[in-house]
Amino acid sequence: MDEDAIGFDKVNTVVKMGPAKSCLLCRLDGRLRARYNNSVKWRRLLCIGILLLIVGAVAYWFGEGQLERSQDTPIRAAAQRYGVEPALIKAVVWRESKFHAQARGRAGEIGLMQLREEAAQEWADAEGVDGFDHEHCLDARTNILAGTWYLKKLLKRYQQTDNPVAYALADYNAGRGNVLKWFNGAGATNSVAFLEQIAFPGTKEYVQSVMRQREKYGSISTN
Repeated sequence: MDEDAIGFDKVNTVVKMGPAKSCLLCRLDGRLRARYNNSVKWRRLLCIGILLLIVGAVAYWFGEGQLERSQDTPIRAAAQRYGVEPALIKAVVWRESKFHAQARGRAGEIGLMQLREEAAQEWADAEGVDGFDHEHCLDARTNILAGTWYLKKLLKRYQQTDNPVAYALADYNAGRGNVLKWFNGAGATNSVAFLEQIAFPGTKEYVQSVMRQREKYGSISTN
């Protein structure tokens, strides 16, 4: 069959279909193209959304990591000065303020280690800091020095126990008066028994969480 005959057959086919059927096919073809274009558009938007989520997650992770390391220098300085394990200091800072130097508590605690005025003043008097004001504890270095000094005092208080850290943290969180209520029987020297006797769920969770975080920060050194 020659080319002219083929062309004639095509035209004849279209004519046989009629204008109504031809229009219907055109409409169907248009709808298919529209669906395809919409599908491509939504896939592109989905890819962009996923990319933005990944970038946001990475930025958040990096920012949190930077914040978590932001106080390592004053922590090392305080650890050297008062002979307290830097990982323990950092774990307390993490729990108390999440490394936000301007943090304020509901009971008047301020700064990285959430110091009350009485504890901060006790440090200032012991160190001979003239003109001290509680608001000075919003300074990161001052707060960590005062908080570490106070933590050292609590650790010394429970030296006769098998793990002074557990007792000191409970004291830091709930106060000496409450610790004495749980400081009896086996709990007077055994930290596991002591933890079981802590009557405040919040304090028990506080001690356990700080001790877990201390293990995480074990790599921080005083150098």
